[in-house]
Amino acid sequence: MHHSLVPMAHVKSVPRSVEFYEKLGFTVRNTFVPDGRSEPSWAWIQAGGAHLMLTRADEPIDAEQQAGLFYLYCGDVPAFRSVLQERGIAVGEIEYPFYAPRGEFRVADPDGFVLLVTHT
Repeated sequence: MHHSLVPMAHVKSVPRSVEFYEKLGFTVRNTFVPDGRSEPSWAWIQAGGAHLMLTRADEPIDAEQQAGLFYLYCGDVPAFRSVLQERGIAVGEIEYPFYAPRGEFRVADPDGFVLLVTHT
């Protein structure tokens, strides 16, 4: 029986992606810096029950080709949107689809992965 699933996203720069996700409330739990390198090639980040691994891509990143979609849950969608705006993150307008009656909005990370922020 499985206990959890942790996605791993290939990114152009692990430190750049970590900086972005820290603005969303994530903290670094672990990193790996290869011998002879000055920055990590891998990181495990966490915010509450949300986990994500980031690894440096071997090939160029094309934001238009990112097919992953991450849902990020929060208690107060408008308040969290305001916090992200204050932290300099470009956020989409709040929309109210049938499955998110208290709203959701889009955020794109530096590599083009889309995060849909919605309510718990």
